[in-house]
Amino acid sequence: MPSTPVTSAFSSAPFSSAPPAPLTRPDLRGTFGMVASTHWLASATGQSVLERGGNAFDAAVAAAFVLHLVEPHLNGPGGDLSALISVAGDTAGPQVLVGQGPAPAGASVEHYRAEGLDLVPGAGGLAAAVPGAVDAWLLLLRDHGTFELADVWSYVLSYAEQGYPLVERVAATVASVRELFERHWPTSADFWLVDGQPRPTGTLMTNPAYAAVLRGLLDAGFAASGREGRIEAARTAWATGVVPRAASALLARPHRHSDGADHAGVITPADFAAHRATWEPAATAEFRGWTVAKNGPWGSGPVLLQALRILEGYPDDELDPQTVVGAHHLIEALKLALADRDAWYGDPDPAGDELAVPLDVLLSDAYAVERRALIGERASERPTPGAVPDRTPYQAPLREESPDPDAEGVGEPTVAKSGETRGDTCHVDVVDRWGNLVSATPSGGWLQSSPHVPELGFCLGTRLQMTWLDEDSPSALRPGRRPRTTLSPTLLLRDGVGVSALGTPGGDQQDQWQLAYLLRTLVGGWTPQQAIDAPTLHTTAMAGSFWPRLWVPRGVVAEDRLGTEVIEGLAARGHVVTTVPGWTLGRLSSVTRDPATGELGAAANPRGEQGYAVGR
Repeated sequence: MPSTPVTSAFSSAPFSSAPPAPLTRPDLRGTFGMVASTHWLASATGQSVLERGGNAFDAAVAAAFVLHLVEPHLNGPGGDLSALISVAGDTAGPQVLVGQGPAPAGASVEHYRAEGLDLVPGAGGLAAAVPGAVDAWLLLLRDHGTFELADVWSYVLSYAEQGYPLVERVAATVASVRELFERHWPTSADFWLVDGQPRPTGTLMTNPAYAAVLRGLLDAGFAASGREGRIEAARTAWATGVVPRAASALLARPHRHSDGADHAGVITPADFAAHRATWEPAATAEFRGWTVAKNGPWGSGPVLLQALRILEGYPDDELDPQTVVGAHHLIEALKLALADRDAWYGDPDPAGDELAVPLDVLLSDAYAVERRALIGERASERPTPGAVPDRTPYQAPLREESPDPDAEGVGEPTVAKSGETRGDTCHVDVVDRWGNLVSATPSGGWLQSSPHVPELGFCLGTRLQMTWLDEDSPSALRPGRRPRTTLSPTLLLRDGVGVSALGTPGGDQQDQWQLAYLLRTLVGGWTPQQAIDAPTLHTTAMAGSFWPRLWVPRGVVAEDRLGTEVIEGLAARGHVVTTVPGWTLGRLSSVTRDPATGELGAAANPRGEQGYAVGR
C-alpha cells in the first residue's frame, strides 16, 4: 500500500480538469474514528458511540436507528438495507449484510394480474416486501458489535421520546401526498398532519409508538442470557410480536395504491416469522489495482463492477467526467451495465431449479472487451444486453409515459428524469481506529410508502415495485424471493485490506454517481471531498426500477456546473441532456483509512444541507 494517505490522494495521475475550489467543507483527517452520513444527528450519534469505546459496527447500528426517525421520508423500520463490512484482521474478505426481505408467500404474478395490474404499484401494501432492516441491524450488532442493545438504542429512544427536529424535506414530502393521506390513508393523516397541514420545518417531533415497540423488544430479552441472547430475543420478538400482527392487519384492509385503485395487501405474520437477515460474500472486481466490493446480482451492485471493467480499457485522460469524452464513456458504459442488469440480474432460486445469474461471465475480461467495443462516438439508441452462452437475455419493457399520470401515490421519491428531488434514501459510513469499515444504505418504509400503522409509529415499504409481473424476467415477482434492490453501498480494498467505505442514496443513480466519484479519486487523484463536491451526471436510458418504470431514450441528467462545453458536447453526440441546478445530484459520503499509517478520513455531501462527516 502506498504511504500517501488515502485521505489526500488515491492516485498520482490527476485529470486535466481542476477539482472544485474552494471546497464546501474540509476533508476530515484523524486517527480515532470517523462517521459520515446523510444526516448530522446520525453522524453525531455514530461518533458518540465511538467515543464511548464502541467499534464501527456499534456506531453504524446506533446511527441507523436514528436515521429511521430523522429521515422518515427516506427510510423507516419497515424498510430494508444493504451493507458491506470489512472486519479488521479478518482474511475472509468483505461481507454483505443482507437486509432485503423477500416477497410474501401470497405475492405472485398470478394474484397481481388478477388485481388488474401490469406493474407492481409504487405505493400501497401490495408493494410491501417483508421488512429486513431492523433484523439486519440486530444481526450486525450480535455478530460484530460490542455494545448492549439497550445502550445502542439509548439514542433513538431519546429522540423518539424527547423530540427531534424535522428537516425541510419532511414537510415538503408530506405536503406532496397530503391529499392522498386525507382522502385515503387516514392513519397517515392523523400522524403527519396537524389541522390539515404538515408540521413546519424545525418542529420537534416525537414518536412514542415506535419508542414503545423498541422498549418492548428490549423487554423481550430481559431474561435472556448474555448480550447475544438478549439481541436474539429482540429479533424473535420483532418477527413474531406486535409488529407483524399490527402491520398485516392494517394492510389487509383495501386501501389506495399508486395505480389509482384500492387493493388489499398480502403480507401476513407468517411472512415476518419466516424471515431472518443473512450474511454472504461480496461480489468484487479489480480496477486500476483496487478491489471494489459490492452486493451480489440480487441487487444492483454489480452494475458498478461491470461499468468499471468496461472503463478499465480506456486511458486515464478518457475517464474524466468533466470532459466530453470522459462523460460519454461513463454514460455509455453505464448503459451497457444497466442493460445487463435488466437482462440477467435477480434473486436466484435457493432450490437451484433456475439458472444462476452469470456473474462470472459478466465480470470476465473477455466480456468487458466485447462490451467496450460497442461504445462508439454517438449515444446508443436502446438498451443492449450482452450475449451469454446458451442463455437468452430478458428484454425489459420500455415505457416513455406513465400508464396513469393522474394516479395517486408515487414509487420511490427520488431523482426523476427531470432531476427534481422529492426525497430518496439514506447512507452511513463508519471507520474505527482498529480498521473496521461499514458502508450501509438503508431505505424503504418511507412515510409515503403505505398507510401509517398507529400501533407501531411507522409504515411498511414498497420494494416489490422493483419486480416485474412477467415470469420470464430474472427479477420477476416470486413468493419468498428478494426483489432486485437498488441499494448499493461500496467498499474499497487494496491488497486485501479495507481502505474506504462509501455510498449514496439515489435509486437507479446510486452506482452511477459512485462511478463518477471513483473515477475522480482512483484515476484523477482527487480527494474524497473534492469528488463529492464536483458536478455529476447520470443516464435515464434504461427501464427505471421504480413505478411507473419509465425510461428516457438517450437520456442524461447533468448538473449545470458540469459546464457548457461538456453539456453541448454530449448533446452533439446524440445524448438528450436535461440540465439541473448545480447542487442537485448525489448525496455521497465516504470514510477512508490508510493501512500504512492508520490515518483516517471522512467526507460528506453538502447538497440539501443535511449530510455531515464527523471524527477525530
